Amino acid sequence: MKRTVPYALLAVALVALPFLFSSYRVGQFTLVAAYAVAVLGLNLLVGYSGQISLGHGASFALGAYVSAILITDYSFPAYATVPLAAVVCFGAGFLLGLPALRLRGLYLAILTLGLAVATPQLIKRFDGLTGGTQGINVEQPGAPAWSGLADDQFLYLVTLAFTVFMFVLAARLVRGRVGRALIAIRDNETAAKAQGVNPARYKTLAFATGSLYAGVGGALYVFSIGFVAPESFTLVVSFSFLAAVVVGGLATIGGAVFGALFIEFVPVYAGDVDEALAGVIYGAVLIAFMYALPGGVMGALRKLRGKFNERGSRHHAKDSRVVDGVAGAGGEPGGGMRA
Repeated sequence: MKRTVPYALLAVALVALPFLFSSYRVGQFTLVAAYAVAVLGLNLLVGYSGQISLGHGASFALGAYVSAILITDYSFPAYATVPLAAVVCFGAGFLLGLPALRLRGLYLAILTLGLAVATPQLIKRFDGLTGGTQGINVEQPGAPAWSGLADDQFLYLVTLAFTVFMFVLAARLVRGRVGRALIAIRDNETAAKAQGVNPARYKTLAFATGSLYAGVGGALYVFSIGFVAPESFTLVVSFSFLAAVVVGGLATIGGAVFGALFIEFVPVYAGDVDEALAGVIYGAVLIAFMYALPGGVMGALRKLRGKFNERGSRHHAKDSRVVDGVAGAGGEPGGGMRA
C-alpha cells in the first residue's frame, strides 16, 4: 500500500499539469514526454545492453517522417501513425543491429555516428517524399469537442498516455528474462554464453527495441511541433539523447524523464541568460552536472534513499536495544530479584 501512494500522487500531478501552466509551458512538457520515450529507448540499448550508439537521432527522424508522410500524403489519423512508425523503426533497428554484431565499443559508435551524419542528407536527397529542405507541415491533432479541453491540453494528455504505456512496457521488459539477459551480456558476454544466453539475438533485439522507442518519440514529436525538416535532426539531436541518458542515469527507467527535462529546459534557460553564449552555458551546466552527479539523477536519488534507509535502520536498532534493556531490567518475572 505504501508503494502505491507515491505513484498515485505522481499520476495526479502529471494529469493536473496542463491545467496549471500556460499553453507555451504545456507544449514544452509535451515535448519532454516525446523526448523521454526516445531517451528511454537509447538507455535500453546503451545502459542495459552496453552497446554505444551515436545514431539514435536517425531513428527519431525516421519515426517523425513516417508519421508526417502518412498524415499529409495518405490522410492517416494522427494517432494511428504511432504504431506504424514503431513498426518501421523496429525493422530499421533490426537491420542496423545485424552488421553491428561484428562491432563493439568505439567501432560501433563510429558506425552509428555515420548514420546520424548521413540522415539529414538522405532526407534532402529524397525530396519528393520528404519535402527536402522545405520540410513537411503537419496539421496538429486538435481536441474533440466532447472533451472540453484546449488543443494543447488534449495533446499533452494523449502524449502522456503513450509515454506511460511505453515506460510500463520497458519496466516489464528489463525486469523479465530479456532484461536479465541484456545485463548479463553487458557485464560479461562470455559468462552469458556459458549460461545459455544468445548474445546475437539479444543484441539485435536491443537495437530494434531502442529504434522502436525512438520512432514512437519521433511521431509524438511531430504532433507537438507540427513540422519536420532536415535541420530538426542534426547530429546534435543524437548527442543530446546520449547526454540525457547520462544525466538521468544509465540503466534506469525513470532517468529518461530527468534527461528529457534537462535537454528541453536547460538550453531554453541558457538562451534566456545570454543568447550568444547559450551553447557555452549549456555545455558548462552539463559538465558541472556530471561532476556533481556522476551517477545521474537516479544515482543520486538511490544514494539518498540508501542513506535514509540506513538511518531508519539505526534508529530501529537503537529503539530495539532500549526495549530489550527495559525488558531485561524488569520485564521478566522476578527479573529484579536475581543475584
